[in-house]
Amino acid sequence: MLNHLLVTLSESMGVKFTPVCGEEILCVSNLSVNRSGNEVIHDINLTITCGEFVGIVGPNGGGKSTLIQTILGVLKHHSGGILLSGHKPLSQDVFGKVAWVSQAAANLPKNVRLTVRELVSLGVLNRKNWWNHWLNWFLPNRVSPKIEEAIEMVGLSHLAHRDVNQLSGGERQRAVIARALASEADLLLLDEPLVGMDRASRSSLLKLLDRFCHEQNKTIVMISHDIGAMLQTAHRLVYLEETIWFDGPPANFPSLEELALMRGIEDVHGACEQCDDDVPSVWEVK
Repeated sequence: MLNHLLVTLSESMGVKFTPVCGEEILCVSNLSVNRSGNEVIHDINLTITCGEFVGIVGPNGGGKSTLIQTILGVLKHHSGGILLSGHKPLSQDVFGKVAWVSQAAANLPKNVRLTVRELVSLGVLNRKNWWNHWLNWFLPNRVSPKIEEAIEMVGLSHLAHRDVNQLSGGERQRAVIARALASEADLLLLDEPLVGMDRASRSSLLKLLDRFCHEQNKTIVMISHDIGAMLQTAHRLVYLEETIWFDGPPANFPSLEELALMRGIEDVHGACEQCDDDVPSVWEVK
């Protein structure tokens, strides 16, 4: 509530509001989403505060990307609610405060010719300052400090003039993250940013994201299949498979066996060991 009042007051005065560390930035309550007639996620309750690095993990088809797209307003939900800094998704009050890096963000078509600097410049195009940023686009010598800072933060200053399609997979991923950072969004939603990256690139990116949280007071929600990486980097882990089965610190994250029990999955191997010895194996059946 306090965060919402501060946002409203600061915007009425024409001042950009940056949430205070610890203030609520995302609230998902009793959220359920249907896709093609099937309920993909059910009764999701999730509150995230400013400055957190939250990792969302779970199996393919468990609803991770659906949750992110619903938070963004790309998908509709049939029950429950979502608030971003006290506002509904897609409202004018949310514009520019949330940045999304999708799974395919770094896979630009080969016929699209953009330098790293031009790609990052796209992150600062918004309705409030479009004139200044079009000047940055058409006047190469008119460099925006915001753009240069974002490029430097991801370690691509030496490649700023390089064509994006000439970069490695890890470098392209850092470039699209720089685009999100240049927007000065308070909340960054990252969907599988580690895919296609080698070990060194993954480590570098995770350290970078951790630094954003601590030094820039950014809030990061990151989807990843790499549970090991999330255990070492995220401040908080959420295990999502249609609904949330775990939400807490990485140190308390359950083992695979415990997750299976929580979800009602029996230990098939253990059950087989207790089978009646008189039952013939499949090789003995004629």
